[in-house]
Amino acid sequence: MEDNDEEKEFRTRYAEELKKKKQEGGRTDLEDERTRVKHQQMKTPGRRGEQIKHEEIDREFVRRYVEKQQKEKAKKKEE
Repeated sequence: MEDNDEEKEFRTRYAEELKKKKQEGGRTDLEDERTRVKHQQMKTPGRRGEQIKHEEIDREFVRRYVEKQQKEKAKKKEE
């Protein structure tokens, strides 16, 4: 499904917000955000905003994982 202009703007703003979330220790802010979105989606199923949020949270997890893997790979090369 193609995003309209409003959805694209929402997606961009939300992705930037997710990048600011902290990831330290056990439970991360990103995991807490996913829990909040799931709860909201149960209350109001089918809303496009929650679908977009889930997609962006998934992308942010992948982005962070890839970034971490690249850092570890670079660190091993230095050794």
